[in-house]
Amino acid sequence: MTSTERRPTRTALAGLAAHPDQDLGIAFQDLVLASADVAEFLGALANLAAAALTTAYTDVSCGVTVVTKKKGITTASSDERVRALDELQIDFGDGPCLTALRHNSVILVLDTRHECRWGDYMEAVWRNGIGSILAVPLDLAGEAEAVMSLYSTTPHGFSGPDITAAEEFAESAAKSLRLALTISQLRNARDDLTAAMQSRSTIDTAVGIVMAQSRCGRDTAFKVLTRASNSRNVKLRDIAANVIASVSGETDPEAYFDE
Repeated sequence: MTSTERRPTRTALAGLAAHPDQDLGIAFQDLVLASADVAEFLGALANLAAAALTTAYTDVSCGVTVVTKKKGITTASSDERVRALDELQIDFGDGPCLTALRHNSVILVLDTRHECRWGDYMEAVWRNGIGSILAVPLDLAGEAEAVMSLYSTTPHGFSGPDITAAEEFAESAAKSLRLALTISQLRNARDDLTAAMQSRSTIDTAVGIVMAQSRCGRDTAFKVLTRASNSRNVKLRDIAANVIASVSGETDPEAYFDE
C-alpha cells in the first residue's frame, strides 16, 4: 500500500463550492496538470473535496482510496486523522469506504455511535471524533476502482443536498482521475521504453567490446555475455555494464567475457 498526505488548502479553495461547475472543472484540470504523479493528484483532490464540500453546518474532511492491478491500494487524505482512519479500515478489511468500493454504491453512516455495521471500526471512528461518514465511489470505467470518503465530526452531518453535491463532485473528479491515471500509464510506458532502449544500447556496446577483444563474431560474443549472466545469476544488462566499465580499467575484463 502506498499513501500520500498534503496540508489542507481550504482557505484558497473554500469558495469553490459556490462557483459554477465550469470553475470546478477548471480546478480539476489544474490539479492534473500540476501533479507530478497520481499520488500527488490524489492528495490535492482530497484537499479540494474537503474544501468544496464543507458547509456552514458541517466541516468535512476527505480521504480518497484508489485500487489498481499494478500498484494495489493508494490512499490520500486531507488531514492526518482521516489518513489514520482510512488505513485502519484497510487493516480491518471492511468498513463504509471498502463496502462502497466493492458494491459501487453510496454508503452513508448517519451516526457512528449507533451504526451496527463494522462495529470495531465504528468504535474507533467515534473515539477519533467522527460523527458521520459518507462514502461515494468514483466511476473509472474499469481502469481502476476508487472511492471518496467524507468525514464529519457531527452526527447526521450529511443532508440530502450534501449527498447530491458529493455525488456531483465525485462524477467530475472521476473524469480527472481517469485522465491522471492515463497520463501515469503513458509516463510509465515511456520510462519502460527508455530503460529498454538504454539496456539494449548497453548490451550492444558490450557485445562490440567482446568482439574486438576476443576477435569473434557477434553471435559468439552475445553467447559469452549470456553465459556469464546465467552462471553468475546477474542480469545481462548489468554484465554488459561491467564489461563497458572494464575498458576504462575499473574492473578486470577477463572476469566478464572469457571463453
